[in-house]
Amino acid sequence: MSGPPGRKLRIALATSNLHKVREIAELLSDLPVESITPQMLGIELGVVEDGETYEANALKKARALRELTGVPSVADDSGLEIEALDGAPGILSARFASPDADDLMNNEKLLKLLEHVPDDRRGARFVCVAALVGLAEGLGEITFRGEWRGTIGREPAGVSGFGYDPIFQPRGEGATVAELGEEYKRLHSHRARAFGQLAAFLKDLALGPDALT
Repeated sequence: MSGPPGRKLRIALATSNLHKVREIAELLSDLPVESITPQMLGIELGVVEDGETYEANALKKARALRELTGVPSVADDSGLEIEALDGAPGILSARFASPDADDLMNNEKLLKLLEHVPDDRRGARFVCVAALVGLAEGLGEITFRGEWRGTIGREPAGVSGFGYDPIFQPRGEGATVAELGEEYKRLHSHRARAFGQLAAFLKDLALGPDALT
């Protein structure tokens, strides 16, 4: 990335989830990027995620934050898709049990629904779409998609991570994401794959000084 020495590209992250903020900041840590959040700017984003796809929700959040801040904005939307549930909970993953559900409630509901589902039908995948809006004139809106395949265990295990990490076992592993730890997740997750593509895009892009704030 070009530009005056010592200057960083400011990117606003459209999330209030501190786990996501930390993950995304780590994934972009090798770049001359300064990540800022709505909380840091005293902004209440309050976007209703009513899109029918991950891409739609991610773009909606990124557009809203770009409009409020005037700086390039990044948002992501993600979900867990279960083979035996025809792709549910999908885009409703964060509020699967109820609109105000927490991680424990979501995991409990999912395990209850899968209680009698045999092991060979417990296949699942995490999906993440990262959207980048307002980076530079002429670039438009860009999305990056990452997927992480595995299976759903029969009971929670491990204490690391958040969301469905205690019940998702990545393909080829005999443990859940919550057991494998944050470093493993940082390297292999659906979010790592989506934001890895975003980071590679930024590295390959010749940014002029007008793109830096």
